[in-house]
Amino acid sequence: MGDFQERFYLNFIKDDRWMYMWDGLMVTLEVTLFATLIGIALGFIVAIIRATHDRTGKLKILNVVCQVYLTVIRGTPAVVQLLITYFVIFGSVNVSKVLVAVLAFGVNSGAYVAEICRAGIMSIDIGQMEAGRSIGFSYTQTMWYIILPQAFKNVLPALGNEFIVLLKETSISGYIALQDLTKGGDIIRSRTYDAFMPLIGVALVYLALVLGFTKLVSILERRLNQSER
Repeated sequence: MGDFQERFYLNFIKDDRWMYMWDGLMVTLEVTLFATLIGIALGFIVAIIRATHDRTGKLKILNVVCQVYLTVIRGTPAVVQLLITYFVIFGSVNVSKVLVAVLAFGVNSGAYVAEICRAGIMSIDIGQMEAGRSIGFSYTQTMWYIILPQAFKNVLPALGNEFIVLLKETSISGYIALQDLTKGGDIIRSRTYDAFMPLIGVALVYLALVLGFTKLVSILERRLNQSER
């Protein structure tokens, strides 16, 4: 017990080393939040383009662009995309590492959100579209006022799960020397030469965050199910 207390003090209390993890946690949450917003916006745009092409045959060129985007992003590792964004795209520009991470993870998340949203749009019965057109709505109006609200409601729990996946995925931000939660634990390890305490601490923080967000998603799903009754 005494050895545990001594190691805990050395890794977290001495020299306020816990602040490395706290500051890293704030960066992790910041990257995750803004990357999620970019991913949702980008994903919805791609989903609408692809769903419109599937149902009407229009937007052929944009649909091809979207398919290429989905193939490339979903077919390559997120860490490689992060490195390309930092060292290639912004290699000659002095730009914030947080911004680089937000853009890289946002574009990556957008590909998965796009397929989630497209599935939600395509799950809405074609009769809803026909009903909207029959009352004088244009295709765009029908999509905006009738299809998308129902689709968004259907995919909201899945989007919540995507947020959780993205939260864990940001742990690779250390590859561009961004001090996120994982990097904060690694800095403590490099100072104390004790891998167990800081890495287990990082794992427990991630676990607590995931459990918390999972609970929120479950509550959201129950409320959505109740509202449908």
